[in-house]
Amino acid sequence: MAAVAGLAHAASLALPGSGQPAWWLQLAALAVLAGLVQRAPTWRRAALAGWVFTTAWLCGTFWWLYISMHSYGGLPAPLAALAVFALAAFLACYYAVAAGLQRWLAPQGAWWGALSFAALWTLAELLRARWFTGFPWGAAGYAHVDGPLAGLAPWVGSFGIGFVAALVCAQVVVAITRAGARAGWIGPVVALALAGFAAAKPPGGQDEGRPLSIALLQGNIPQEEKFQGNTGIPLALSWYAEQLTASRASLTVAPETAIPLLPQQLPPGYLEPLVRHFQSGEQAALVGMPLGSYEQGYTNSVVGLKPGARDAYRFDKHHLVPFGEFIPPLFRWFTDLMNIPLGDFNRGAVGQPSFEWQGQRLAPNVCYEDLFGEELAARFVDANRAPTVFVNVSNIGWFGDSVAIDQHLHISRMRALEFDRPVVRATNTGATAIVDHRARVAQVLPRFTRAVLTGEVQGRSGTTPFAWWASRFGLWPLWAIGLAPVLGALWRWRRGARP
Repeated sequence: MAAVAGLAHAASLALPGSGQPAWWLQLAALAVLAGLVQRAPTWRRAALAGWVFTTAWLCGTFWWLYISMHSYGGLPAPLAALAVFALAAFLACYYAVAAGLQRWLAPQGAWWGALSFAALWTLAELLRARWFTGFPWGAAGYAHVDGPLAGLAPWVGSFGIGFVAALVCAQVVVAITRAGARAGWIGPVVALALAGFAAAKPPGGQDEGRPLSIALLQGNIPQEEKFQGNTGIPLALSWYAEQLTASRASLTVAPETAIPLLPQQLPPGYLEPLVRHFQSGEQAALVGMPLGSYEQGYTNSVVGLKPGARDAYRFDKHHLVPFGEFIPPLFRWFTDLMNIPLGDFNRGAVGQPSFEWQGQRLAPNVCYEDLFGEELAARFVDANRAPTVFVNVSNIGWFGDSVAIDQHLHISRMRALEFDRPVVRATNTGATAIVDHRARVAQVLPRFTRAVLTGEVQGRSGTTPFAWWASRFGLWPLWAIGLAPVLGALWRWRRGARP
């Protein structure tokens, strides 16, 4: 039952077929886990249920890592499958400890039981998001980007939504299974009412400047050819150069490593005409490409070009992907088994300046670093310099035609809700899209097509509560919210307040 519920929890993030999130399925799956933990005869059985649930959930969520390691990295299929399972099983240990501790404490009463379950669940989510560089892909809150709890995003963020979802599930389970605990239904009703009110009265923000015309380039360079000198590289160089110079949009965006070579590796006379085109024209561009040298190290970067700028704008990716963009200590042997280029980058700083153009402050982020809302929030310390538009450049081509494309789109949509900002996404294979500040997908290109998405984006100003506190304190307020009920339950347990 724990394994089936875990797979349902994975499906809730992006349903097979439609790719849409299903908040109701997330609540149902998590309620099953809450019930299994409550009814477990021992804390060890509860911990096992939590581990099985989470291992199934995470395997069902990021199974597509197998594609990158086996199909494109050349890792033997058994080793690639084992690596996905090992990552999920390791991360599941956080949730196993949470489930075992919940059963060991056995907090008395509908409210204490639900609060401690939600708190421990949230602590496990935070540990997964932050420890060992963090890998929060598939966090429970993303299932609610279209649900009744979505209105809480600009107040408490995706992890806060996960806390409320866990609280609702645990209270419902307690209300159903414990005699005399019918008052437990009050909590879910209040939570949904507050979320509805938050959605109806979102934090005040306003449009900033005029709408900006944009062109988002989707090269659809096959991943197996992307870094090949006789196929993918010539195709990328010719197609992106042609589209960048032919675009009539105010801003043209090319995806992550759209230019797949370092500047010094480019054919003579390739880069200079592009730079002159934008420096002397009336348009601007953001282009993904690697920068650096062997001596200085390499960065996964975005270069910005615009009229009148003597020096190009530069954004260097901060939150790197383990094994793909940096090699963790003691794991060089593992990456040596795979044939993945550009595998060891330097980190950029947190809170790098935005690219200013036509009254808008455009904040780039590269691929999966838009999972880390607390890091994007660092740009909101000074409201006058805060971004008006987020620009995500990605290459999800590593993961084939999989649910990873839908999941990443919903991650970007959650960031739009949290910060009350539009998000534009330029990707190699999908989903290239324009997302407005209410997380609605205004336009999107069909995946795995070579095309250009043209449209407009309206920048926004103002600071949401989440942006305000996350820019100053990171995720520490959520750590405190998670720890407080657990410490309270420990105090009650020591006093003998157990059923």
